[in-house]
Amino acid sequence: MDGLKYILTIAGSDSVGGAGIQADIKTIFSLGQYAASAITAITAQNTCGVRAIQAVDSKVLSAQIDAVLEDIPVDTIKIGMVYTKENVVAIRDSLARNNYRGHLVLDPVLVATSGDMLAKADFLQSLKAELFPLCTVLTPNISEAEAISGRKISSLDDMVECGKQIVTECRCKNVLVKGGHSLGDEMTDVLVSQDGTCRHFTSKKIISENTHGTGCTLSSAIATYLAMGFPLEEAVAYAKDYVYNAILVAKDAKVGHGHGSTNHFWGLERKQNR
Repeated sequence: MDGLKYILTIAGSDSVGGAGIQADIKTIFSLGQYAASAITAITAQNTCGVRAIQAVDSKVLSAQIDAVLEDIPVDTIKIGMVYTKENVVAIRDSLARNNYRGHLVLDPVLVATSGDMLAKADFLQSLKAELFPLCTVLTPNISEAEAISGRKISSLDDMVECGKQIVTECRCKNVLVKGGHSLGDEMTDVLVSQDGTCRHFTSKKIISENTHGTGCTLSSAIATYLAMGFPLEEAVAYAKDYVYNAILVAKDAKVGHGHGSTNHFWGLERKQNR
């Protein structure tokens, strides 16, 4: 498979298929690249909410990551829902043991679109200490950025200051604070870097109930574009365009009785209809 880039997603499984590992694999495939996976937790959920979560044993998680990294030349790793501090340590140790030096995109998943908690109470401090410093880019939404920083976000300026605080305190190279859940007609994400630069990415807000898994989709798209060799700012811009169209195409669809999924395959469908 000459020319393919290899992306490993480390995340939870979503039984309804709109977020987590399933969304990541769909996204990576849709962008023409190869997806490998390591599952951190099994969830029982649908478009209305999460019913149960079972963490994967940390030794089993390590074995999954080791098996992939020992065999496949992974270009980028995306980390999503980790759920327990034991799995944080397992990921850290596997990356070190396999001398992984590629890009790492971390989406610090704490709460589902439905409002259900997707992390143990003692998990965040471990994540901040062990994995944040290894990231190429961290991609929290507003509520996650508030939890990480302890700072309330009420404006675009607050997003910038929060990003700067996270970069400094958590030793992250770059932080993309996502504003998709903010009020107003536009959605603005803010990319803050260690060198002090700040870039805004703005798009029109789409009114839709089908936004389940947008954070997973964006982070896996960023990971894929980084694997393809794009600089970070371009990778973020292209990933946001991919997610925007995935939401737009799916906005009138009806999948389930709650927050439905985006259409990860919008690009493939467009090609088939030409």
